Amino acid sequence: MLNPLVIICELTHRCPLRCAYCSNPRAAVSKRAELDATMWRSVVEQAAELGVLQAHLSGGEPLLRADLARIAGAAAEAGLYTTLITSGLGAGGASAWLERLEEVVSAGVRAVQISIQDTNPAAAAAIAGRDALARKLEFARRVCELGASLTTNFVLHRENLARLPEFIALSLELGADRVELAHTQYHGWAALNRVALAPTRAQIDSADEVVAEATRRHSAEIEILYVKSDIHSDRAKPCMGGWGQRAIVVDPEGTVLPCHGARSLPLALETVGARSLATIWAQGPAFEAFRGEAWMEEPCRSCSERGHDFGGCRCQALALTGRATATDPTCDRAPDHEHIVAIRRRAEQRPRHRSLLLRTPAGSAGSNGER
Repeated sequence: MLNPLVIICELTHRCPLRCAYCSNPRAAVSKRAELDATMWRSVVEQAAELGVLQAHLSGGEPLLRADLARIAGAAAEAGLYTTLITSGLGAGGASAWLERLEEVVSAGVRAVQISIQDTNPAAAAAIAGRDALARKLEFARRVCELGASLTTNFVLHRENLARLPEFIALSLELGADRVELAHTQYHGWAALNRVALAPTRAQIDSADEVVAEATRRHSAEIEILYVKSDIHSDRAKPCMGGWGQRAIVVDPEGTVLPCHGARSLPLALETVGARSLATIWAQGPAFEAFRGEAWMEEPCRSCSERGHDFGGCRCQALALTGRATATDPTCDRAPDHEHIVAIRRRAEQRPRHRSLLLRTPAGSAGSNGER
């Protein structure tokens, strides 16, 4: 068993956006239940002792935490390369969130990943439930001015794929070191909006060509990370680099998870206050559940790729087949691959109009959809 490389600290589920592709749990952790800064210090210190190298401060929207600089400072002091994953927004005026950005960079945040829903303001607002593009761009420019590394993140779907070249051009203009172009993962609210968000095969083929050409032209200027669409792939992706292999997720109330969506699975989950992080990582039943190969069913059990994709996504397997141990239906060798084929067929039908279901104000405590 390897030591984990990254800890993802979901500091809050609160968020000022209501994104239609939000993948955080719909039953969000309340502000009252969030771990305090002292407990988060313990978490990142334990992570460093375990061999973790990177801390991602995520949410929801971590900028909503008044003690964010304290938490960032604790991660930096523990020797972790610390990244802030943010929408670039808070609940008040822009100046307050720029000041908080300055505080966390001073405290030790070395990289910032900012989500940008679209380069078209109206399209961005339709997805996020709020007109916020101008503020996001102001925030991104300030990241570079402060000397932190900037990653732009775009979640891709059928309504914005035509502007993929603009996403890359904007990232270059902002001076980003990295752009993450990630097709929607259909969990949480994204699953409810699948018909409206799922792209066609032609859109995917065009997007693949755009990314390939941009990579050839701009590889010396910017790193382009492209996460392909599950529904238009015939091979599964390894979950988080392999279940219980490289990553730990800690949610706002301290539940320790092997992946972001693990709460949807029938697992015995533990919290950081119950046992040490090292013990949970090494012996926790949730981490042991799908670690290795013993749990696998056919065709995974005898497949030559089982040590690469680890059977694919357990959350997707459960959502589409009703069984967490099933082969991820993304794989064309899976007995349940027809579920993915059916989703592709529906995407090709291109409904004339499909309204997006946004998170309601009461449910807006969820994630901004980025991982």
